[in-house]
Amino acid sequence: MRTTLTIDDDVAIRLREIQSSRHERFKEIANTAMRLGLREMARPTPSARATRTNSVSLGRCLVGNIDDISEALAIAEGEAFR
Repeated sequence: MRTTLTIDDDVAIRLREIQSSRHERFKEIANTAMRLGLREMARPTPSARATRTNSVSLGRCLVGNIDDISEALAIAEGEAFR
């Protein structure tokens, strides 16, 4: 199949480097690169491995109610936090 394709400069440079080292036609290098890239893109992405985080006791909560931000700031910064 014949088509026109615009290739980014960095990709074209890399293709030309490979072409000169392998002494193959540009068309063959480009097709090989696209086949390898498409094969890699079609490969399923590995699922993330489950990780386990060990729990650590941090002691008792120093703030009576952590939902009350005013109380937490008053304890941490003193009553003059405003």
